[in-house]
Order: sequence, then C-alpha cells, then structure tokens
Amino acid sequence: MADDSKQVKLWDLAGHVFNRNELKDIEVQGLEDLMNDDVIANRYNVLRLPSMDHDGPSEDDNSFHQHAMDNHVGEIQAHPSSHMDHMDRSVMVFLTLDDLKIGKSMPVYFPKKDPSKSPHFLPREEADSIPFSSQELPHLLQFFSFMEDSPQAKAMKDTLRGCETNAIKGETKFCATSLESMLDFARTIFGLNSRFIILTTTHLTKSNTHFQNYTILETPQQISAPKMVACHTVPYPYAVLYCHSQETENKVFKVSLGGENGDRVEAVAVCHMDTSQWNHKHVSFRVLGIEPGIPGVCHFFPADNFVLVPVPAHP
Repeated sequence: MADDSKQVKLWDLAGHVFNRNELKDIEVQGLEDLMNDDVIANRYNVLRLPSMDHDGPSEDDNSFHQHAMDNHVGEIQAHPSSHMDHMDRSVMVFLTLDDLKIGKSMPVYFPKKDPSKSPHFLPREEADSIPFSSQELPHLLQFFSFMEDSPQAKAMKDTLRGCETNAIKGETKFCATSLESMLDFARTIFGLNSRFIILTTTHLTKSNTHFQNYTILETPQQISAPKMVACHTVPYPYAVLYCHSQETENKVFKVSLGGENGDRVEAVAVCHMDTSQWNHKHVSFRVLGIEPGIPGVCHFFPADNFVLVPVPAHP
C-alpha cells in the first residue's frame, strides 16, 4: 500500500498543472472501495458523451442509448418551467450560452459525493493487467465477486459498452483506467510536450442540498481553450474516466454561483457550439426545449468530473 501522502484520488487533481515528467514519483492508491450505492443508483452520467447518444447502426447500441436516456426520467421534481415539470432533477445541469450572465437565476443539480467513499485510481501496471472489455465481463464479475444479475454487474456492463461505442464525427474518445492513461490521452490531443491544467467545480460551502435555484453572482470568466478534454467519472470497481475531445468549437467558463440557502459554488461550465451531430433525443434538448444544431448548449460539471485545457506557452 502506498504512503497516504502520495496517494492520488480524483479530488486531488483539480487546479494542478501537469507536465511531461510529472508522474515519475507519484504513487496511486490501490483498490479499496467497490462501487457504492449512490454510484450504482445513478449509473448513467447525464453529461455522457454525445457519441453515447448518437443514432448508431447497431440495434444493441440504439437500445443502450435509449435506455440510458430513459433512466433519467424518474422522480418528479416540479419547478416553474412547465416543460421541465416531469424531469428528473439530476438532469438539471443544462443551460444556454445566453444564460451565462450576471444575475441569471436557474435551478441546478450538483451531486455531492464523499470522496472517501469513491473508487481510487489503480497504478497503471495494475490497471493494465485487468481486462477492460465486454467480452471479458464474465471473468471480471468473478474477479470482483459480483453476481451476474447484481446492480454492480449491470453498471459494469453499461460502462464497458459505453466505452466501446464508436465516437461521433469529429470526436476522439477514450476510457482512462489510470491517472497516467488519462494524462497520456490529453497529450495526444494537446501535444506530447504540452502543459495543461485540470479544472473542476468547487463547493465553497458545506451543505447536503443537491438541487436548488442558483444565481450567477459575477460575470462568467471565459477560459482560453483552443482545445479541451472533458473527463467524466463512470461507475466501475476502480476509478475510470470517460474522456473525450471534439474538433468542433467549445467554450469553457468559470462561473460563481450563489444558492438560495447561501451555498457558494465556483462551477465549471462548458458550452458546445455545434450540436448538429447529436441525437435529437439527447436529454439536453428536452431540458432546454430546443432542437439539435442550435449553438451554445452548455452544462455545469459536477465536482468529480474534469476539464483539461492547455496552458498557453510563454513567448
């Protein structure tokens, strides 16, 4: 077991600038926690890649995509906008580019997880020694001691299938099973010798409130990001990040939010300026009441999801 002072968890990454030789002295924590009930209950990430919701040729893929979206329509949470009355509150993370202005108020869902109960990164050597493939699922269930019909098995199956789904046009995607592989993927996008920073949402106050109205307190700060990589946590027995980059234009913002109960959040928001390749049933269009192709579809990132952006080179 690695020394606690050198163990790397997801929450340790935010705001850190990485360079090519950063990792030689870093140890990452081994497998201690399997998937907790909160993760299993919310096994589909609303911020999933557009490629996970595109109109693919496979009947199996299409049923997977549709089931993933149907999963979001559950507990009713009513609020003033009538077309959202029957939306699961966990999908309330979307907004438009025009909404990003000081004084704008909107209902937002921010999941809050206990970092100590979340899966940790495996060292690359250990992660690479474990198969990560749908074909190996029976072996993996035996390896992790999960029953075939268990919620954990279902979550693992969906994660593996999602990772194996083809990317949409103009998108590069990768499921990172270690910190090193995530950083290597970022370098394939930004350049081998690039330096980059990891951005994520930060909760400045502590509360158990997940869903409430938030108001933008300051003019949102746009982050220079000619390229970006977004990484989303997915349910698995150890930390796995579903990372992707798109050739189309995206804009990254830091947004200061104030909640009705006094909560303060420094949130990261990403705006996608081209949604023409997205499935017309993508949940963002339902939440916002818009059609595919309309530019400026934005969403807030939860605290355990990341945006990686290159650091501008100094002249």
